[in-house]
Amino acid sequence: MKTSICATLRILQALLLVLVAVTAADKLPFASPPVAILRSAQVNPDEFGAHSTQFEAENGIVFAVAGSEGAAGGANAAGSWSYPLEDGSVASVRFVADENGFQPESSLLPVAPAFPHPIPQFVLDQIEFARLEDEAKAREGILIQA
Repeated sequence: MKTSICATLRILQALLLVLVAVTAADKLPFASPPVAILRSAQVNPDEFGAHSTQFEAENGIVFAVAGSEGAAGGANAAGSWSYPLEDGSVASVRFVADENGFQPESSLLPVAPAFPHPIPQFVLDQIEFARLEDEAKAREGILIQA
């Protein structure tokens, strides 16, 4: 009986703590005010899996995606999102997600250097060292597995 009373008291203490936290949180100002949704639309999947969703918020965020069932049974989707940057420009990303994976397009994404690009000398030196080492092992009759 003593154990059950202790357990009940701990539950009551926890509930009281949650109640105080919720009451205190309700009195705190928002760090930033809520953002209004200007436009929102959603189409739930039909019998073929076709669906879409989109919204636009008053802070400039825009999101849209549409999809359907893919040929191999997976889900395919295409869409975009954008948001304003501090400098006043707009960041945007377009994407396709299908059997070939997620394929984003955006000026925000890093781009690999064009190939062929200059190969640093230390890399060329390492390649030559490995070639010479392979030749030496071949002369010694050591089997090299690639």
